[in-house]
Order: sequence, then structure tokens, then C-alpha cells
Amino acid sequence: MLKVETENLRGTKTKMTTSEAIVETLVAEGVTHISGILGSAFMDLLDLLPDAGIRFIGVRHEQSSAHLADAFSRVSGKAAVVIGQNGPGITNMATSVAAANQAHTPMVVISPSAGTPTVGWDGFQECDQVSVFKAITKETVRVTHPSRVADCLRTAFRIAYAERGPVLYDIPRDYFFGEIEEQILKPHQYRVDCRGAGSPESIERAAKLLANAKYPVIISGRGTVDSDGHEEVKAIAEYLTAPVSVSYMHNDAFPANHPLAVGPIGYMGSKAAMNTLKKADVVLAIGTRLSVFGTLPCYGIDYFPTNAQIIQIDINPRNIARTHPIEVGIIGDARLSSAEIFNRLGEIDSNRKTNHQRLLEIATEKERWDEEQVSLAMIDGNPINPRRALLEVTKVLPEDTIVTTDIGNVSSTANGYLKFNQGRKHIAALTFGNTGFAFPSALGAKLARPDCPVVAIVGDGAWGMSLHEVSTAVDENLPVVACVFNNGAWCAEKKNQVDYYNNHFVGADIKNPDFAEIARVMGAVGVRVEKAEDIGPAVEAAIKSNKPTVIDIQIDGTQLAPPFRKDALKMPTRLLPKYSHLDHRNWNSTFTRI
Repeated sequence: MLKVETENLRGTKTKMTTSEAIVETLVAEGVTHISGILGSAFMDLLDLLPDAGIRFIGVRHEQSSAHLADAFSRVSGKAAVVIGQNGPGITNMATSVAAANQAHTPMVVISPSAGTPTVGWDGFQECDQVSVFKAITKETVRVTHPSRVADCLRTAFRIAYAERGPVLYDIPRDYFFGEIEEQILKPHQYRVDCRGAGSPESIERAAKLLANAKYPVIISGRGTVDSDGHEEVKAIAEYLTAPVSVSYMHNDAFPANHPLAVGPIGYMGSKAAMNTLKKADVVLAIGTRLSVFGTLPCYGIDYFPTNAQIIQIDINPRNIARTHPIEVGIIGDARLSSAEIFNRLGEIDSNRKTNHQRLLEIATEKERWDEEQVSLAMIDGNPINPRRALLEVTKVLPEDTIVTTDIGNVSSTANGYLKFNQGRKHIAALTFGNTGFAFPSALGAKLARPDCPVVAIVGDGAWGMSLHEVSTAVDENLPVVACVFNNGAWCAEKKNQVDYYNNHFVGADIKNPDFAEIARVMGAVGVRVEKAEDIGPAVEAAIKSNKPTVIDIQIDGTQLAPPFRKDALKMPTRLLPKYSHLDHRNWNSTFTRI
């Protein structure tokens, strides 16, 4: 009966409360859950959610809610919704909303603000939230009158999908009350999801450039994942016998088991990808903004080809040629644009032969890199080499596993070990670079795909920022597995103090409790692992248990990855006599690069 009544609201104006108008707009958008922490500001809306069929996911910290929403959106393809109390509840989300903004993740932040009768009096929990979020969202939409609550919410969803990012929906808390006449529209009546394939002229130029290329290389990115365009990218690659790399921390943008796959570029990525990409005369960048950090030299390899002609496909015009000069820019959907390029290539030369020599070169590069990865992992550690731990985790993951990764020494090293053959399986913190991302995002991924195993790879520093959400996992029955790589330090930054500050460690070391014991106290399964051979069985058992599980993996804190920002660091100098003893020019380090 409720569903019939709801359907009748769409198409005619009906008297309803403002809270009802907001909730019915969410229902029309297909919203199934909202995450946040309850607050008095939106209590009237909250009261309606169960009968509307919308689940409220109560997290332990509002930062977690937007990370959860970020992952849910990436996995499901639907814009997620978060909400919090005006003032501190909303400002607690600033970091995670900023991360989603840089990750191009559609999201709507319902932001109750101070009531209109008290604005400007510095009342309890008053904050100009629009100003706070202006620089970290695609748009801030203010509800200017109670009659506009549904219209402004539709605008928020329209921009979130069109601009691919979070939008703040700011509503004075007193606007949740009152009667209005409203028509609940369906999404197709106020937004368009697809931008098409791009102009015919740009498709033609791209196809001709690729057809005449001597060594074309493809970089497949987030746009391929979001558009489910893997088959179209494969078709182009196979036609050209073009190696395919994936953009930084989007290891699911091309199937790793394909003969033309060479792996990820970017920090701690694949040497096979880098050695291949540097040979390119034409680069086809599909659904990637070619970020500065994601194309920096790595392992001493300056791999991004400065003389190559670049064809860049992106759905957002702002990203075209933003970081690298291009030859052809295509503003379009990654899948549709790829399909059009492939069709045009077939018209140009329908008898193109497979380049078997290139396939052999690719296989050799990949084999060499895989052997190096395993060799580095098998170096002894005390107690466990972090690379060995990553290798043992990845060896036992089922094919359909979703993996979320944080920021830090081990999480970034995982970039070289994680391989996926399906899209929407790799959920990484990306270039905002905040810690505390992986575990709450694992909860969002599990909400989106309850049928898939979800594993979070987290360092102990990041775990300290997110372990409180174990309670959320238990309360909401979200059986995710957290693999906590416990090395007793903020090791990504510690590496900088090793390389540039003569092992002078300030703020780097962490005294950790027993994370497995804490997990058990919180109602989850807790496992402590001190031997490499026990890691795989522990992960397999955790996945089979179908219970929230924390695996506290003890790893060697002296085996460190190269520094994140070597491009931004310099050897220090000291001029004041007070600091002259801090001579950082010559020393012997006991730390090992992994």
C-alpha cells in the first residue's frame, strides 16, 4: 500500500511536509541508505527513513560516513548520501568530502545549518558550512525557502552526477518543518547521466593518430571503471596490439590477466608498465586526468613520454590537457568514446594483423617484474617483510574480492601487488592522501556488494584513525576483513627522516595496543599473525567466517618503501649554531628499502 501511495505522488503536486518532500526525492533517486550520526537538526527527516525504506547507517565518526559513501558510490555507480548535525557534525566530514572531491565521486551531503531565526548570533553549533565546503565540493546548494527543498535537492543530485563529485545541500534546520505543495519528479526529468562519445571530428583525429602509431600505449583510468568500458578498451588494445597500463591506484581499470595488460603506473606501480609506456609514440589516455602525482618518475624511471602525442578522453572538460599537453582531446563517456574509436579504426584498416613481437616483449617485461616482486617479498623480515605479507594476502583473495587501500608505506606498496580482472574492485584513497580511508570505505563497498568479499589493507597509523568503525561493522552486520599491517610507526614519513634527517625520528613511532584483542572486545573476530605462512590461512578463514574480522599482522618496521614526495624534499641545511650538531649529510642507516 505504501509503495502505491508513493508512486501516486509522482506526476502531480501534493500537499506534504518539507521533510516528506526531501525523503520522497531521495526515494525517487533510488537512495537505499544514508550514513552519518543522528542529530536534533534533522530528527524529523530521520523519523521518516524506516517507512521510506531507507536505512540509516550510524557511524562512530562523521569522517567515516563520507568515506563509506565514497566507496559505495564507486562500487554501485550511484551517488550516496551523508548527513550530520549542523556545525561539528558537518565539519567532521570535511576531510572525507575533500577526498571524495579529488576522487571524482558523486555524493550528496545533506547539511543542516543554523535555524533562520538565529543566524548570525553565534548560537549553539552554528557554522557557515557553505564557506567551509565551497572549495572541497563541486557545488554548494543553499535551500533559500521551504518551498524549494525538493528542487534544491534535485539540483544537488544533478550537479553531483554531472560534475562527478560531492555537492553540499545546505538547509536551515527549521526548514525541515512546514507544509508545501510539491511534485516528486523522476531522475530522468531533471538530469542526464550520459554525455555521449565526443565530437565526430575528435574521434576521427584520434583514430587516424592511433592507426598510424608505431608504438601506441593505452592508459586506462577511473572513467573506464565508472562507465563499465573494459570490453571497449580491450577491443582497441587487441586491434592495435597496444599494451594497456592502468592509472595510479585504479588497478581494476583493465583485466590483469589479459596478455596486453602491463599493470599500474604511478608510485610503487609496475616497472613493466613504466618501461613500456616510456616507449610510446602515441598515448591513448581513457578516462583519466593524468594527475601530476600519478605520473611522477618512480624507481628512478622517468617513464612518462614527453614527446608522445597524447589522446585524452575525459567526461569533464576541465581535466583535458590540465597536466600534460595533448594532441587530441575528447570530452565524452569513456566507454562510448572508446567504442567509436574502435569502430573508426576498423573502417580505416579492417585487415590489421596482431603484432606478435610486441606481445612477446610485453610478456617478458611482465615476467621480469613479477619475479622481482616475489624476490623482494622473500627477503627475510623481523618478524615479517611487509612485501611478503602483501604477497601472502593477495595470493588467497577470491576473484570477486573488493580491496580497499589506505595511505601509507604498506598500502602504497600494495599498488604493485594488487591485480584485478573485474571492474569496481579496487577502492583506493587516491591523491587527497588522507589516512583512515580504507576501513570505512570497506563498509561502503560491502553495502554496495554484499555478495563480494571485502578486504581492507590498512597501516597501523591509519588503523588508529578508523578502528572505532569496527563497532559499526558489528552493529550493521557488515562482514569485512581488515588486514592491519602493524609496524609500530608512521613509516611513510619515517622514510623521509631516514633519507633526509639522519634517522632523527620525531613523531614517527607509535606504541600500539593489541589490535586483535580490541577487535574481540568490540564484538568482532580478532587474529594476531606473527609468521608469514599464517597470513594466507588467516585471511581465508576470515572471509569464510562471514564476520567482521581484524587481522593484526606484525611486520618489519625497518623495511621501508621509497619516500612519497621525493620530488618535494631537499637535504636540509642548518645555519644557527644551536642546530649545527644536526648534520644530515653523512650517515649509515639501518633501514632497508623495500
